Amino acid sequence: MNIFKPDLILLHAPSVYDFRKEPIMFGPISDVIPSTAVFEMYPVGFSAISEYLGERGFSVRIINLAFQMLDDPAFDPEQLLKKLSPIAFGIDLHWLPHAHGSLEVAQLCKKYHPHIPVIFGGYSATYFHQELILYPQVDVVVRGDSTEETMLQVLEAMKNNGSLTAIPGITCKEKGKVTINPPVKPVSDLNHCSNNYLALFKNSIKFGVKGFTPIYDWWEYPITAVMTCRGCTQNCVICGGSRYALKKFCSREEIAYRRPELIVEDLKNICRYTRAPVFVVGDLRQPGDDYAETILQGLSNLKFDNRVVIELFEPAPESYFKRVSGSIRHFNFEVSPESHDETVRRASGKLYSNHDLEASISAALRYGCEKFDIFFMIGVPRQTCRSVTETIDYCDYLMRKYDRRLNAFISPLAPFVDPGSIAYEESEKVGYRILYRTLEAYRTALLAPSWKHTLSYETQWMSRDEIAASTYEAALRLNRLKRKYDRISEEVFRDVEGRIIMAVELIKKIDEIMEKVPASEQRKALLALKKDIDRVNESTLCHTEEIKWPTAKSPFRFFNIVKDVLMGK
Repeated sequence: MNIFKPDLILLHAPSVYDFRKEPIMFGPISDVIPSTAVFEMYPVGFSAISEYLGERGFSVRIINLAFQMLDDPAFDPEQLLKKLSPIAFGIDLHWLPHAHGSLEVAQLCKKYHPHIPVIFGGYSATYFHQELILYPQVDVVVRGDSTEETMLQVLEAMKNNGSLTAIPGITCKEKGKVTINPPVKPVSDLNHCSNNYLALFKNSIKFGVKGFTPIYDWWEYPITAVMTCRGCTQNCVICGGSRYALKKFCSREEIAYRRPELIVEDLKNICRYTRAPVFVVGDLRQPGDDYAETILQGLSNLKFDNRVVIELFEPAPESYFKRVSGSIRHFNFEVSPESHDETVRRASGKLYSNHDLEASISAALRYGCEKFDIFFMIGVPRQTCRSVTETIDYCDYLMRKYDRRLNAFISPLAPFVDPGSIAYEESEKVGYRILYRTLEAYRTALLAPSWKHTLSYETQWMSRDEIAASTYEAALRLNRLKRKYDRISEEVFRDVEGRIIMAVELIKKIDEIMEKVPASEQRKALLALKKDIDRVNESTLCHTEEIKWPTAKSPFRFFNIVKDVLMGK
């Protein structure tokens, strides 16, 4: 095996392949997540597949095309793809914002390598597998939320020129005939997977640092994630990863957890390589208090200074925050109640009160939480424009009540309602009008000139115009409140205020072009706005630094990385 000639190349595409050329106002669709509007952060499944196959004799290379295109205006992905010759290409279509870019990259793979199979996977690929397999550039769709073993079987068959038709959990084409194989029973635990960042460092040494880089500023801010589970106990109405959704299209009847001792080991290993924040994905209390207690007991025996970010799916008792405080030196919490209005919150699938929410905030801060982030959303069931305004009033109340460690954010549900979610599958029942129902419709929608035109839904209570308008109005007010309560500097305040005002004006100009300019001349008119559009495609609703947690000036422990790589740890 030649380790420098990979068997499988995993490709991550930008949301829209031609984002550097197209005059598209992506809008505030990624302002409260680490990646940019081109969604350059590849799914954690890439590292899981890479490690699983690597341990079984296959060489896997990760290439983040989205990051490289974002990082270098002169980078030509087509020329890179032309030089590659693996057994197969793997492309993620996890979330629908990649519906355009992923298919375009697959088409380029086929252009230069017509005989090399192209494999798709991810939530959206699974949901739309029957439509996806009909695209000429797609040969295989691996279905489900746990595809490591399926990918191994597929790659072994391809390497040995075997048939794919007997492999469960895939939809495939052979000699023009489509076969939909029976689903695979999802894994019942995650003990076979590790958050092995050392394997990714080795990958970057073999194949290049830029291809492996997960998000645009990762080398300055190397935030990492620890996955505690696959699946979820919650049924949030808008979520494609909810219990309802994963049971419906991934056959997941129960959550697969990672053993708590392994979570502790993951954190220990990560802290050996970086000084940056570690995000623990999934509420530690999902499996029960004993699970959380075992993890916290294990962490109390470690000595590390990394910030640990912990999710709350619902309020927790005071004893939990006290226990966290006794186990982790620097900890942060985040929660997403969606709305201040308990009726709206219940309609969204979250059943707790403001009293209980505030009790958790108070307890967390009392026991030393260094940053508590609370996220509200626009576009959820039963929410009106007036309700959005009242949510900002509630943010005012929270900022008066708590010190500057409490950080509030608001963003739209954009650009799409997740297929598989309750809001998508039972849209009329919960008050949604879904505008797109096919993968091709989503692919095309991503080319719309602004995020308002890309939105895949309206609700009984808010139109697309109202969702967009409420988003900017709420963001303006919240930004001013943050300055009033000294959450942000004058410089950040003015920067965000200017972007929001510019975005509102651009939305109006784009609407006028779409309504008044002949179709043949619209692109030219939009291109004249591209410079301003690019300015408001990032950090519009808040500043990028607001969603970050503190990290050391020298975030990597390079000595440990080099030592372990050389020793083959």
